[in-house]
Amino acid sequence: MSEADQIRSNIAKVRSRMADACERSGRDPGSVRLLLATKTVEPERIRIAIEAGETLVAENRVQEVRPKFEVLSDLNYERHFIGHLQSNKVNALVPYVSCLQTLDRLSLARKLQNRLEREGEQLEVLIQVNTSGEETKAGLDPDEVEPFIRTISSFDALKIRGLMTIGLNADPETARPSLASLREIADRIREQNLEGVYMDELSMGMTGDLEVAIEEGSTIVRVGSAIFGSRPAA
Repeated sequence: MSEADQIRSNIAKVRSRMADACERSGRDPGSVRLLLATKTVEPERIRIAIEAGETLVAENRVQEVRPKFEVLSDLNYERHFIGHLQSNKVNALVPYVSCLQTLDRLSLARKLQNRLEREGEQLEVLIQVNTSGEETKAGLDPDEVEPFIRTISSFDALKIRGLMTIGLNADPETARPSLASLREIADRIREQNLEGVYMDELSMGMTGDLEVAIEEGSTIVRVGSAIFGSRPAA
């Protein structure tokens, strides 16, 4: 099997898993989007997936964003960022993505607001929440989310669209509470009817736990290795 055929086959398998999870949970398969997590993946391999119909792509590293954007600039696809963003790299990232999924610091929100305001632009953001309580993971503590959103809701260049989390590093069922927690936080914020704040997106679930994430309300699952294979050791 060629590499292109393998990638297309892998996509079909992931799509099948997503559809089965939606069916079990009584959800419309169209309510969950597949995001291609393309950290370290060569542009030529990403192209295969985009041309196969997958148009939501995300990077983890700022230094990979522009080079891949330039190589794939002839294609129409949506670009997100799902890595930890340092404030000093805001200018290098903003022109190339439509959504930052990992906003979790006021200092970063201010830097983004200032940059976007100067250019008369807006950026969609998801607030990253550490629902697993693991010290190795970034994100706000669950009880910090609402105050944080209330603070940055006046930043008119930032379009708050929802929340993002990385589930507990464990088997899927053990991870379920950390995924369900994100939905519960979003429900509470939605009830506040905060002006300019939307909880349309819940980005959670990866290769190992996407089924549980979908059952718990995910609208975006972030999949890399199940489509492109294991990443080389960093």
